Amino acid sequence: MKQIEVQILQQSYLLTCPEGHESRLLDAVERVDTAMIRIRDAGKVRARERIAVLAALNLAFEIADREAADLAAGAAAKTASTTIATAASTGTQETLLPDEDQQRLHALVQRLDQALGDDGRLL
Repeated sequence: MKQIEVQILQQSYLLTCPEGHESRLLDAVERVDTAMIRIRDAGKVRARERIAVLAALNLAFEIADREAADLAAGAAAKTASTTIATAASTGTQETLLPDEDQQRLHALVQRLDQALGDDGRLL
């Protein structure tokens, strides 16, 4: 294991990662730092903890969107390569998140926005 000192929102952290994964860790640190700086610079949120939570939620939402898009693209390619008879008999899934889950995610974001109040919006 290797230890690397990094800066996130102008605060030092000593992080440990497996040998050979330093560049992935530094990429992750850069993403988190950029997300936190963007929220801080918007001027609505000052508490470091709230900034960190908002950055984590925004990054998780971006990952969920990317996964849904990747799965939809994969499902579209699979659907295009299968016959109509096979699709009719087995059915296919075309999104990572069904409509119900999309609605639940949207409701969660709205509740978080309400809870944050004047501190700012999640998205």
